[in-house]
Amino acid sequence: MKQLQAEEFGVSRETEEKLRTYLALLIRWNSRINLVAAAPEAALWQRHFLDSLQLLPLMPPDPTGPLVDLGSGAGFPGLVLAAATGLPTHLVESDRRKCAFLTEASRALGLAAVTAHPQRIEDTALPPVQLLTARALAPLAKLLPHAHRLLVPGGIALFPKGRNVDQELTEAARRWTMRIERFPSRTDSSATLLRLSEIRPASPAA
Repeated sequence: MKQLQAEEFGVSRETEEKLRTYLALLIRWNSRINLVAAAPEAALWQRHFLDSLQLLPLMPPDPTGPLVDLGSGAGFPGLVLAAATGLPTHLVESDRRKCAFLTEASRALGLAAVTAHPQRIEDTALPPVQLLTARALAPLAKLLPHAHRLLVPGGIALFPKGRNVDQELTEAARRWTMRIERFPSRTDSSATLLRLSEIRPASPAA
């Protein structure tokens, strides 16, 4: 796939500079704790930062409420989206070392409205939100209960998925109904971006 540029996603030069600062911090921390698989800087930029930025056009128009990112890890996509939009953001990550990195990265980027929660997802009490994200966290059938609990009516879940997306959708359909929109990933030809809304438990079979 061709090398993408941050500006293709409507990102300003100032925001890209912030994200480059984030990348440098990630590389420093990655030498001490395992945040992401080691790779050259250009590959990390494409695989994690641009991969996260491609969710921007799929977000609700003019979002106002907080974004919640589940299983944030090193901050993808939640912290990248927070840097690009300025939205209040909750990053939920049970690994306390990774959570410490998220807190430090948020501080370094001047993102005062970002909060890292060192908790398991099921133990996190947050008010319902308009937008939920999760990347490389769990199969769809395990994500949908959290999405149903945390999203307001009309809220949207953005879930980047790999080559097993059809299998995950089939499995999830046994217990859940939802509006499904699919978009091809621009950073990975084998991946699909899911935009899900109207998520609710399926009615019991008659």
